[in-house]
Amino acid sequence: MADSWNTDTGEAVYRSRDVEELVVGWQEKFFSQYEMELFQNEAVCQTPLDRQYHKEVKALNRNKSRRNNRIFTYTDHDRYTNCLLFHQLVGCSSPTFLAERMASVRHRRQDRHTMDCSIPKSKIVNWEPTEEFVKSSHVVNNAMQTMHIMADLAPPGSLGQKENECLLVTIKTDGNGTVILKPDFNKGKEPYSRIVTEGERREVWRLTVENVSTAMKPDDKEKEQNMYKDLYVRHKDYLNSLVGQDFEMPPGGILRYLMNGEIISAKGFEYDNLYIHFFMELPNNWSSLPFQSLSGVTQTCRTKTSGKENVAYFSFPFSFETFYMSEKEKSIPQWPVLYFKVLSLDFWQRYRTEGYGYLLFPAIPGKHIITCHTWRPLQIGTVSALRRFFIGGSPELEDNSYVRIPGTFKGERLSRFGFYTETTGSVTFNLHCMQQARAFVDASMLKKRRQKVFDQLGGFSQQGAVCTILEAFQRARTKMQEARESLPRDLISTTSQPPFESSA
Repeated sequence: MADSWNTDTGEAVYRSRDVEELVVGWQEKFFSQYEMELFQNEAVCQTPLDRQYHKEVKALNRNKSRRNNRIFTYTDHDRYTNCLLFHQLVGCSSPTFLAERMASVRHRRQDRHTMDCSIPKSKIVNWEPTEEFVKSSHVVNNAMQTMHIMADLAPPGSLGQKENECLLVTIKTDGNGTVILKPDFNKGKEPYSRIVTEGERREVWRLTVENVSTAMKPDDKEKEQNMYKDLYVRHKDYLNSLVGQDFEMPPGGILRYLMNGEIISAKGFEYDNLYIHFFMELPNNWSSLPFQSLSGVTQTCRTKTSGKENVAYFSFPFSFETFYMSEKEKSIPQWPVLYFKVLSLDFWQRYRTEGYGYLLFPAIPGKHIITCHTWRPLQIGTVSALRRFFIGGSPELEDNSYVRIPGTFKGERLSRFGFYTETTGSVTFNLHCMQQARAFVDASMLKKRRQKVFDQLGGFSQQGAVCTILEAFQRARTKMQEARESLPRDLISTTSQPPFESSA
């Protein structure tokens, strides 16, 4: 058999002098070429840290003991650590607003220039904070140390220019053993970034981050997993003990209906400066708490152009809690209704009715986004239109429930013959509805159900069935006591204390 060989030998060019291997310890300072040139001059040193760096740079130059060339670091106390969060790192997203605020807060102490050794120039306590100060200072400030590993990607012989510095890895840690690494280890994936330098050579660099730590032993790994599992179980038991098993339930035969709603927006109306007046109507067998307000009015909102329509964004919240009581198990014939009226009031105090509408409470609990269309009464004639334009005022309904069939109407058919209306705009609602009920069971029905359970036990007497239920209850109670004894004492003492009431 004839031998086979590959005739495509190919060709590649490699440069070994660009390879640099450096072992970096936590918060270990390695100077860049730019810093080596900067701190040689004692005149540029402004802080004690700068003067310390000046001494170290002089010692490195004198002993010729510098171990790094391209790779260098910025430690937690360096002046550049704040700014490096915004340097370009190929493959990573731009910083968020919160990241920018955290960057300015984390090293706030570095911006304090002291007049002497003990008194900071900046204010420690601001007794009269402005609104802008509160917004800029209301940021979570965890005590974390930061370290950046950098690289100077300039061509050989041109090191020391800031524009050629690139952020490779950012490492953060706190006192609780938490370590944050950005970017994360590649874990066998492709390199994070492909950096092409400027200039004639157009050099290409690729970033790969690998974890070369000693692998954890199987026994230690299993112990750690068991520890976390036990911690999660204890925390779950602790939360369950705080919540408890007792929930507020309505009496038997009563449906509790809670609605947390929001008037999102109104659009398509003729005039600006809109506000909405609304109220709730309760049908028969429905009631509310004595202190519950059944009506409300929004703020006056100016419209803004969105597409081809003018939209007024209210974002007005409201809440209703009602009860339906019935002594029989049957479907609910009527649900509460929310009636609303859209009005406008301009600079000259001209008041106009823009539209009427209604919202029927959803029969299904959950989240609902509903858009209700409106109309307004229309009076035929030029005089009415001129009055509405110049001095305001327009026909109104004496009873707002006339938008639909009023609850007080006792006839078979409501006639609106001869009543003129005009279609106006629409109002959008965001509703979160919850229903809570306990079935109503009378004595005879309860007796029948109990007898049915005893008949299904088969071969046991009623006395034996009761004993079986009591034994099961006793076993469950024993398990609960054993689980409670296994909890730490501090958790048990915490759950026994009365709940804390905040006055904020």
